[in-house]
Amino acid sequence: MAIGDVIVGIDIGASKISLVVGEVNNFNQIEVICNTSKKSNGIQKSKIVDENALGESISETITEAEKELDMKINSAYITIPGKYITIVQNSITKETRDKYSGISSRDVSNAIMQAKDIEIPDGKQLIDVITNNFILDNGKIIKDPVGSLSTSFTLNAQIILADKEYLKTISNIFKKVDIDVDGIIPITLAEREVAFDEIEKKDYVMLLDVGAENTDIGVFDGNKFIYTNSIPIGGQNITNDIAIVLNISVEEAEKLKRQYGLALKSYIDNDNEIVLNTSKDGEKIIRSSNVVEIIEARVEQLFELVNRDISNQGIKQKINNVVLTGQGISNISKSDIVGKITLNIPVKMANNKIANIVSPTYNTSYALVKYIAARPFAKTVSSSVDANSDENIFKRFMEKVRDFFYS
Repeated sequence: MAIGDVIVGIDIGASKISLVVGEVNNFNQIEVICNTSKKSNGIQKSKIVDENALGESISETITEAEKELDMKINSAYITIPGKYITIVQNSITKETRDKYSGISSRDVSNAIMQAKDIEIPDGKQLIDVITNNFILDNGKIIKDPVGSLSTSFTLNAQIILADKEYLKTISNIFKKVDIDVDGIIPITLAEREVAFDEIEKKDYVMLLDVGAENTDIGVFDGNKFIYTNSIPIGGQNITNDIAIVLNISVEEAEKLKRQYGLALKSYIDNDNEIVLNTSKDGEKIIRSSNVVEIIEARVEQLFELVNRDISNQGIKQKINNVVLTGQGISNISKSDIVGKITLNIPVKMANNKIANIVSPTYNTSYALVKYIAARPFAKTVSSSVDANSDENIFKRFMEKVRDFFYS
């Protein structure tokens, strides 16, 4: 990362497309110079069901950002849901080319190149290599070995594979809107950058990012990316439940969810009466506890599905803490307690430490920009915001991945 580098991050969600443009300032920090969002169309439960509709949503978001920036955006980094990701752990031991000069950046680059040389299953495609840590010949574990005097070193890395069909679809969409893809990053991998505190970044922790229609799971052992997946439940499911059970409009259901956002009935202080304005059963009065019961049932189900998933993966017993984030649950009080009861693991809401930088709408896209800016051993991280290109986007995407991670 260099002063003046501009990074464009786009989070593709079921309810909205959010975009953040960050620039590296003179203090080597990310300064947000633009953020914008538009309603997302064409996605249901993380599945792209209408390429044209999604492309139009992305195009509208980019166009608005370009007007604000007064420049042309030609490339961007984008998020990908955990359901399309497979993580492969790999370790590579390399001899140092010149043991008297120490480990060079070229030694590290060669090790990363070798780490990606795995047998890739059919239907999968490599999109990322994450350097977890390096072990020197004396057993010392470090994050950056460049300059260390060691005759050899071992790289522990995670190879990130993605569903090939999803990549082709998303690449085709970005080609239509004339945007190159700089890189594709799993949602929770990006979110970790801003959701975890320094202690959590060293612990065995699960991150749950609850969106509109999905909850993304990310499990980390320190810097090591262990597991990711998506559960098809989010904040919109709670709204829909309220609308169906109370037989009211979705708009009023959303309003009730926000006003009485509580995940445990036992915490109700005042079970006041509510007059339903859009009830299809005529004038109807309920109590706030009726709304809370509906919310509680769906939040409990969400954690039950997460519990089943991590139990099936055999990793639940290793998780020490759970961090909750995402607009689908951030406004529902006591969700963390429901999670603790269901998972039998300590659960906390993520600290909104970037609230003074961006609104919650842009948490993930900002986290994406921060993650890219912090990537070690990258040849370049800057997005293109000044030149047009007619090259094939999918081809350029693969070239960028190679240059970015392995040069």
